[in-house]
Amino acid sequence: MTGTSSFSRKLLLASAIAMGLVTMVQVAEAGGRAHGARPNAAGGVTAAGGAAHQGPNGGKVARGRVVATDGNGNAATVSGGAFQTPSGAKGARAGATTVNADGTVKHESGGAVTGPNGSASSQGGFTRNADGTVSGGRTSNATGANGNSAQSTSTYDSTNGYSRNTTCSDAAGNTIACPSR
Repeated sequence: MTGTSSFSRKLLLASAIAMGLVTMVQVAEAGGRAHGARPNAAGGVTAAGGAAHQGPNGGKVARGRVVATDGNGNAATVSGGAFQTPSGAKGARAGATTVNADGTVKHESGGAVTGPNGSASSQGGFTRNADGTVSGGRTSNATGANGNSAQSTSTYDSTNGYSRNTTCSDAAGNTIACPSR
């Protein structure tokens, strides 16, 4: 995509603005939705939407998405969301995807959650090249309330296939056997 970095920066800025609007709606009204679309300077369309709600017991949720095209067959989207429960658990996720006219795709996403039973996070992405080859990976971490944790890394590529490595540790950092399902 020609001018990808500029296009991506504009998209990220638009996403941040949309998420800020969602947060303001949440604070001001304890809930609401907003969405819209308009032509953009790149010859395409930019659309944004978001929602935020607060429940009667104090739980909160907000989400937003921005999609932009450039009129040449390229598109990009950024989305994000967050929640908080009445008991204080909270989490958030975000992702970004670009699809180019030549068939290439790039996606990155991640999220995290924390609460009284522990915490977890995951981040990763993939790329599809114009020739159809694919590669990607994801790293995930989880820690229980007792301090035991698991770290897992997975990778995939069209040549070598899929692989995953998981390591578990106790609260002191010693390697332990990972629990079975």
